[in-house]
Order: sequence, then C-alpha cells, then structure tokens
Amino acid sequence: MRDAASGAGGAAVAVSRLRYRWPKACADCLAIDELALAAGERVFLRGPSGSGKTTLLSLVGGVIQPRAGEIGVAGQPLSQLSAGARDRFRADNIGFVFQLFNLLPYLSARDNILLACRFSPARRARLRAAGVSAGAEAERLAGRLDLDAGALERPAAELSVGQQQRVAAARALIGRPGLIIADEPTSALDADRQQAFVDLLLGECAASEAALLFVSHDLRLASHFDRVLDLAQINRAAAEAAA
Repeated sequence: MRDAASGAGGAAVAVSRLRYRWPKACADCLAIDELALAAGERVFLRGPSGSGKTTLLSLVGGVIQPRAGEIGVAGQPLSQLSAGARDRFRADNIGFVFQLFNLLPYLSARDNILLACRFSPARRARLRAAGVSAGAEAERLAGRLDLDAGALERPAAELSVGQQQRVAAARALIGRPGLIIADEPTSALDADRQQAFVDLLLGECAASEAALLFVSHDLRLASHFDRVLDLAQINRAAAEAAA
C-alpha cells in the first residue's frame, strides 16, 4: 500500500468510469468518465445543491464504494482495500474538513487536533521524520490558523464557529496527508473570514505539497485555486436520466 504523502509528481486522485447510485435508487447520481488531481494541485469543485458533490467527496475518501469504475488515491486503487483497510488508508493519507466540522465537543481543541495522529501511525511517522512532535505541530498549526493558547485548551463546544472551523482544518492538516478534502468549510463564515481561512488553508497545503479538493458555492473564492471544476460538466448522470 502506498503512502499518499509519497505521491509527489504523480496523481493524487485518479477516477475512471465511475458510477454510483444510492441504494433503492432507479438511476445513477454520478457517472464520471474521468477525473484527476495532480499531486499538490488545488481544485475548486462547484455545483448546485443536490448535484452530488458531497457524494463524490465520500467516494474519493473511500467512505462509500462506487457501483462501477475505479478510484485511486496516490496510486492506490481503493477497490483493492477491505473496509477496514480503507479506514486505515483514509486516516493515514486523507485530511477531511467537514461542513459541520465533526469535532468531539468534550475534548479540548488541542486534543481534537491530535486525534488525527492518534489514529494514524503514518502521520506520526511523517512528523518524526521531519523532526517534529505531534504536540509541537498542533501548536504550530493552531498559531498559523489564528488559534491562541487559551483556545487550544478549551473544549470544542465552547469555541466560536470560526474557531471550530480552524480546529477542524488543523486536524485535517496535521501529519501532512497527501490529500485534503474540504466540503463547504466556509459556509458559516462572513466574506472576510472566508477569504482569510482559504488563504491559510491554501498556504498550509502548499507548504506540505498536499493536493486540495475544495467544494464551495461561493465563486468569489475560486480565483485562488489552480483549477475550477464544474461537476455538472463532467457528470453524465443527469443527461442519461433525461435521455
């Protein structure tokens, strides 16, 4: 099994002949012939609500499996992994920033960030190879994301929405995974905070050479990405259903 952090120069994500339909559905909701992200590439994915963006992110992350086709992350075909192996691969190699953050409310911000390393030997190993402890990296990311020492020690439930968002980003980034997936992470923020957060996220991804797949409805943010991808243009499912 390859480590996604070692995929520099190749494809971070490679999707081919993908088809997915929800259980009991009569038709596919996703039919994508080809989709690729290069290592280190930053892609802005757009599409209306209900178009399948979150479903695609779940497929790329190995949370769900396609009906047909292949998804590779850093050269590893996800279909070759068992459910448990996909969970381990995801923990080691993919950082998620969820729309609702998915923090443990009773844990401190620091412990929420460190959870990613506690579940992933590969993340810990990458930090050791760089001569950095997990605790020191959590503090560095927190500082970079404008979380002060006091916020780090507070339970997640006591943090503001903006602080929770930055904790979620630090958790995704710690341990230098090769792929970051962000699902509408700025939806609860005003325009100024959206821009600041995206700048910070892009900067951290660039520093660790991580690829970034970022979903948002806010096209004002799109100009900061290497490529804008319209899901409606690559997903043939709607056209096939109408035919």
